[in-house]
Amino acid sequence: MAQKSAALKFVILLGFVSLCADATYEGARSITGAYLQVLGASGTVVGLVAGFGELIGYGLRLAIGYLSDQTRKYWGITTLGFILNTAVVPLLAFAGRWEVAAGLMMAERTGKAVRTPPRDALLSHGVSQIGRGFGFGLHEAMDQTGAVMGPLAVAAMVYFQGEYRNGFTILIVPAVLGLIVLLVLQFLYPNPSDLEIEHEMSQEDGIPRVFWIYLGAVAIIAAGYADFPLIAFHFQKGNVASGQTIPLFYAFAMGVDAVAALIFGYLFDRVGISILMVAAFVSSFFAPLVFFGDTQMALLGIAFWGIGMGAQESILKAAIAGLVPKNKRATAYGIFSTGYGFAWFLGSTLMGVLYDRSITLLVIFSAATQLLAIPFFVWVQLQANKSQPELTDKPV
Repeated sequence: MAQKSAALKFVILLGFVSLCADATYEGARSITGAYLQVLGASGTVVGLVAGFGELIGYGLRLAIGYLSDQTRKYWGITTLGFILNTAVVPLLAFAGRWEVAAGLMMAERTGKAVRTPPRDALLSHGVSQIGRGFGFGLHEAMDQTGAVMGPLAVAAMVYFQGEYRNGFTILIVPAVLGLIVLLVLQFLYPNPSDLEIEHEMSQEDGIPRVFWIYLGAVAIIAAGYADFPLIAFHFQKGNVASGQTIPLFYAFAMGVDAVAALIFGYLFDRVGISILMVAAFVSSFFAPLVFFGDTQMALLGIAFWGIGMGAQESILKAAIAGLVPKNKRATAYGIFSTGYGFAWFLGSTLMGVLYDRSITLLVIFSAATQLLAIPFFVWVQLQANKSQPELTDKPV
């Protein structure tokens, strides 16, 4: 009981660090698409910047995950990433050209790339005590609480100050607070791996075949998931929402994301990977509502978008914790993130081009990829039944 309580406290404190980080960079991301439009960027540029930022943010995780497992410097690498991830955000206020703003967006994504694999590996130790789906879902819920607070703060600044650039300055507050808690957490839990319940999986085992099938299925989902900067660009250009209300749309999506993460995490612990099929089906509805609808329909579409994001950010990682032994887990998270990010980059870039040519084709592409992923998840479930049956019919 004491070990479980310590694990829950660890998950909550690490979640608070992520809450502060998300308040910082998601607050910025809520207006970067519209900010780029004001600075003179086109739809193609916004799609390319968003996609390339994700490519950097996910692509570097391959090397970072491997480095983390080899050096065992999980805390040190995590701290470096959090510093870079949040420090560049206030500098967006001084970007006078879209090229400068794009460069700062890339730097922020780089910081997230550095911190994520070792942080997820650290988190995976604690969640084994409280349920992987619930633990990752709780972390995502706290993460997205920050993602709601940040855009709301930015929206308030933009409303009262009248310019996008003023919205970036308030974000230094959560950035500093999160780093302070991170340093305290390292002192309290110098070796989080001690929290993990040991399972029968041999620590000498490599990354199993089912992981690669699973990665392919997730990549299909990522390719068709429109990034919010492109959605914000559409809202700005199509007068679906004003500059003051676009951050509120994003805050709403992050709130839905947080609730969805808890619900899907809970369901994952009870029914396993098959719950991903439900998430893919639900997320297929967001594109037609967001890009074809008026303000009310777009808001509903944003809700579906948030549900899909909540499922992706929680149960996708929870499944990996059960597929891969802990001494290879940061590497697996790095590989997973690289594949996910590469697919996101290709899809986001294509959707930016499609937006400038035909919004209808963009919507068809987005919805079709979400539905196409469903049979691949069926395949993953069948493979998992053979190699890791506990992943599909009981908690992992």
